[in-house]
Amino acid sequence: MWIHTGERPFKCEACGYECNQCSTLKRHMRIHTGERQNKCEVCSYACKESGHLNTNKGKHRGERRYICKVCGYAFYKSGNLKTHMMMHTGERL
Repeated sequence: MWIHTGERPFKCEACGYECNQCSTLKRHMRIHTGERQNKCEVCSYACKESGHLNTNKGKHRGERRYICKVCGYAFYKSGNLKTHMMMHTGERL
C-alpha cells in the first residue's frame, strides 16, 4: 500500500535511507554490516545479492546466456555483451 502513497516508513538508522518494505531495508543494512550471506559452494565467492550468486554459479556450469547476434560469441553477463557490441558498432566507451 505504501507504494501507492509514496510513504517510506522503514528508515536506516545508520544513514537515513528510507524505503517502503521491511525486506528492502534488511537488504540495505548489509551495506553497513558487510554481511555476505550468499556463498558459492564451488569457489570462495560470497555476495549480498542472491542474483549475483546465481551468475557466479552459471560460470561454474559454463552457462553463457547472452549471445552476440553478429559473431556468436557468448557471455555470462549482459553488461559484457553490451561492451562487446561496441566493438562491432565502433562506439567508444
